[in-house]
Amino acid sequence: MMRTRVICFLLLVYITKSFSLDMITPSQSMKDGDTLVSAGGTFELGFFSPGDSSGRYLGIWYKQSPSTLTWVANRNKRINSNSSVLEINNQGVLVLHNGSNNTFWSSKVSKAAENPVAQLLDSGNLVVRDRNGGKLENLLWQSFDYPCDTLLPGMKLGWNLETGLNRFLTCWKSTDDPDSGDYSFKIDLRGYPQAVQLKGDSIISRAGSWNGLSFTALPYHKQSPVFKSEFVLNEKEIFYEFQVLDNSTFFRYVMTSSGNRQLLHWTSETNVWETLITIPSARCDNYALCGENSVCNSVNTPDCACLEGFAPKVQREWDMSYWSNGCVRITPLSCSKDGFMKYTGIVLPDTSSSRYNKTIDLQECESLCLQNCSCTAYANLDKRDGGSGCLLWFGDLIDMRQSYEGGQDIYIRVPSSELEHNKKIYKKKLVGIITGSAVFMICLILGLAICLWKNKFEKPAGMSKVGFWKELLCRRVEEDSDIPTFDLSTIFYATNCFSSYNKFGAGGFGLVYKGVLADGTEIAVKRLSKNSEQGQQEFKTEVQLIAKLQHRNLVKLLGCCIKQKEKLLIYEFMPNRSLDHFIFDDGRRKLLDWTKRFQIISGIARGLLYLHHDSRLRIIHRDLKTSNILLDNDMNPKISDFGLARTFGGDQTEACTKRVMGTHGYISPEYPMHGSFSTKSDVFSFGVIMLEVVSGMKNKELSIPHQFVNLLGHAWELWTKERAMELVDKSLGDSVDEAQVLRCIHIGLLCVQERPENRPNMSSVIHMLNDDKPLARPKQPAFYPHQESNSSTKTSEMCSNNDISITLLEAR
Repeated sequence: MMRTRVICFLLLVYITKSFSLDMITPSQSMKDGDTLVSAGGTFELGFFSPGDSSGRYLGIWYKQSPSTLTWVANRNKRINSNSSVLEINNQGVLVLHNGSNNTFWSSKVSKAAENPVAQLLDSGNLVVRDRNGGKLENLLWQSFDYPCDTLLPGMKLGWNLETGLNRFLTCWKSTDDPDSGDYSFKIDLRGYPQAVQLKGDSIISRAGSWNGLSFTALPYHKQSPVFKSEFVLNEKEIFYEFQVLDNSTFFRYVMTSSGNRQLLHWTSETNVWETLITIPSARCDNYALCGENSVCNSVNTPDCACLEGFAPKVQREWDMSYWSNGCVRITPLSCSKDGFMKYTGIVLPDTSSSRYNKTIDLQECESLCLQNCSCTAYANLDKRDGGSGCLLWFGDLIDMRQSYEGGQDIYIRVPSSELEHNKKIYKKKLVGIITGSAVFMICLILGLAICLWKNKFEKPAGMSKVGFWKELLCRRVEEDSDIPTFDLSTIFYATNCFSSYNKFGAGGFGLVYKGVLADGTEIAVKRLSKNSEQGQQEFKTEVQLIAKLQHRNLVKLLGCCIKQKEKLLIYEFMPNRSLDHFIFDDGRRKLLDWTKRFQIISGIARGLLYLHHDSRLRIIHRDLKTSNILLDNDMNPKISDFGLARTFGGDQTEACTKRVMGTHGYISPEYPMHGSFSTKSDVFSFGVIMLEVVSGMKNKELSIPHQFVNLLGHAWELWTKERAMELVDKSLGDSVDEAQVLRCIHIGLLCVQERPENRPNMSSVIHMLNDDKPLARPKQPAFYPHQESNSSTKTSEMCSNNDISITLLEAR
């Protein structure tokens, strides 16, 4: 009995110390240790001590991530005791005090309430409402009107012009101190409203003005399935807000204590916040880096360039890359005889000295600017649907940037003499282009003539030489036009400016991003690493090869983009990623039963058969592996990544190289040992993949205690002991077709035999997979311990004059 009383007492103490509420009323207060939980369980309101601080604060945090604070009530006045109480009085005012009734924070209401109640909404908004007849109505106060360092979906950033309320973000002083720090992010109402970041009272960075789609200096999430942004500008309110269309995903926009603005996304798989965007991220994000009347370009070097008709104010400083004094006009404006020079892809300059009109078009905007001698530039206010509205600048132009992420056109006032000078330059360039084109055509025709003279091409009987040259020229044009090209801006829009949220994968080539084109087509964008010399050649090879290949089990190349320093390949999008993403993951492998796995094996085989025998070019992939097998919606496999592929002539079966490249675990033995490769090299890789699909184990990572064998050796030992079913992935369960599985293991072992002449070709593999005839007995696989040393073949002897075992092995 005594023991029961003790337990009941301890439970009572625990319940008294920590209690969860769903609302606060005048008859019910919240003490330190209690929490107020939102209806959906997403957010909690309670007391906390940040970092190493001993001070107590009232704040709101994510229930899944308690260390992620989104709002703090008494951020500028810490409480030094654990006796804090949050109450709501009969007028609807929230009051935070300690046991001595010292008030540390209170809310405000515009009118008294009859029956007030405080609730935490699932949006993270703490609200006070009037409850009449059991219904909650008449919003009296909300925490969303008083943001701290975090902007949440549905929260407004900006002004209520009727009440004078200004909602803006202010960073924490440090990670241990939520007191207001030096950095803030707010809407500046001077001229055409724009979003600016300040340190104290000084602008240090701009998000820019609203162009109908986004702030001009921020990436626009075109047709994003996640975001919906809105900017409201009317007589009552000027504010920005964003909504998340999928309620199961969490995003927050944060002003950090170090002065960065970050967009973060909660990753449920890893339970961490992933940073999607960080600003400033480039030098040009710093406000007015290049001074007045100049353009900043983060891609080119140097970063700053004066506008046409302008020169550095202090040339000596400009030569030393000190640009802050900017540029001045070379020739003064004449007002009546001025014109405008068009600049494209520009982040519009600071709009604090601008005027705007929503109703007039661009032509009327130009006339309006010409009529005012102080007007220095004009542009569309809204860039949607070809552009509308008018934005005028007066005085110097500050903080202009070149943008490859969706900038817009701006027309800058220049003297008429400058326009005439540029027309002359344009004519000279046009003459140069025409001359260069003519020289190119002459060289091309001469080249074809030389090829014909050297019998490089066989002229059909009865065709004249001129006709033959024309046909060759047409053929060359056709070949060059096989590959559609994309504008860099299109890819920037589609991938949200290569944001980390769109990153889909990575490899030796570089990163892969998911994108959505304007027509809704989903694409995968392969971005060549700028530091990879190897990737340059891979890029050319892949473009040339894949554009000529069409097969249901090969990934489809939609086009490419070679602009600025970017080299991009655009593919059809494979939503299920790659084969290794499934078979080597303990959870996802269960989604692939034996029927699907056999379908994948068969599809890879058909794709290889097409490459080796049925395409107009005989192609050896040379880097076949599970990560290069992509899966579509129906789990159909498609071979990808042809960066290392090589083409053969119709009667050629093998080749040699001194530079061995590929992925450890999938390379056939004759390749690194003797530099020879053939279609049998791909057969070996296919055999490894077959055994990995059956077993769910990686060849190069398999480790068996007291044995020095990889997956191939393990499969061989089990097969010779007639225990091959022990190799099968346990997650397959009852879906296994034992006869079919054993046949796949047998075929896999035939494919990974040491000598290439002992391996079947892909045509034979297809037949073996689809019938039940007896199979040949395999010899022990390559890389198996205690093999005979006499492993060189005639092929290898022919290919290797110096008997080099390996010159270079590059994992990809």
